[in-house]
Amino acid sequence: MRRHSASALSQMLARSIQQLVIELLPAGQRDGHEWRCGSLGGEKGQSLAVHLHGTRAGVWADFSSGEKGDSLDLVACCLYGGNRRDAMRWAENWLGLNTADSMAPIQRRPILEKVKTSELDKEAQQRRAKARRLWQETPAGIAGTPVESYLAGRGINLRQLGRAPGALRFAPAVWCAEVRKPLPAMLAAICGPNGKMVAVHRTWLQKSPSGTWVKADLQNPKKVLGSFAGGCIRLWRGASGKALDLAPTGDVAIVAEGIETALSCAIACPEYRVLAAVSLSNMASMKLPDTLTEITVAADNDCENPAARKALHAALSQFAQQGRTVRLAMPEIQGQDWNNVLTHHDKDTGHNGP
Repeated sequence: MRRHSASALSQMLARSIQQLVIELLPAGQRDGHEWRCGSLGGEKGQSLAVHLHGTRAGVWADFSSGEKGDSLDLVACCLYGGNRRDAMRWAENWLGLNTADSMAPIQRRPILEKVKTSELDKEAQQRRAKARRLWQETPAGIAGTPVESYLAGRGINLRQLGRAPGALRFAPAVWCAEVRKPLPAMLAAICGPNGKMVAVHRTWLQKSPSGTWVKADLQNPKKVLGSFAGGCIRLWRGASGKALDLAPTGDVAIVAEGIETALSCAIACPEYRVLAAVSLSNMASMKLPDTLTEITVAADNDCENPAARKALHAALSQFAQQGRTVRLAMPEIQGQDWNNVLTHHDKDTGHNGP
């Protein structure tokens, strides 16, 4: 019986990658030209991305753990703990190349009709267009809006900075699929390396019994509309006052995961540029100009989370490999982020900021 090489099997799996990801990672969902899920375990999320078409079809990366590979590696990691030999036998059976040997723990399903590249591109374009439309239809500025109130409740008094970040807006009614109705939301523009908006981050808000604005009581109060891999939220320009793509040589930036943490850093260190990576898994993928020679990663103290540790290490390593000076700033107390530090400081001092 003829055996096929690992390279040949990988190529054949890649040609059926759209069916393969549905079988291996059924809880994932298509996001433009990628299949996205939380990890190799297949749960919902954004950390693991598998290319669905083109020359990179089947290529995948888990930005939380740093693992990556081709379509055969995906089978090996999902089903056999990384054992490629077992994965090769499974692939031969799944592809119909070996009728005598059945290794596959998953029953092969009828081949699904492939989604054309143009259809995938069209879907990604529609999501991006929807995000841009939402942003453009929302008035600029957050002064006097529930967004300003919500951030103030988190200890973030943006009036200390003299101006509010242009990357934030307040929308009084944004559709929330979880409750199937529109809710007030804080919007944040996620931009690519060229400064163009690629996605919108939404934080749904609600009024508390005391009348203050807080994060909505939802299972997922924060969601992104559009694909944002490699992008970031440009929250503060620092001393230079210049856009990220025009950052002067020697510029220093603080990179945080979330919006509230990043804004807390801007309050404490307004001389530095401040960026939000949207997710820890995206941090290592951020496309930043070479003129940013120093980066401080303002990380959450989440030491007991192995996925978070791996993603953080991947980001630090990536920035260092790019020739930048990299520093790590982390709160001393387990489970805290820099917004916790800011709010605790305010309570201790009675001030509205550090």
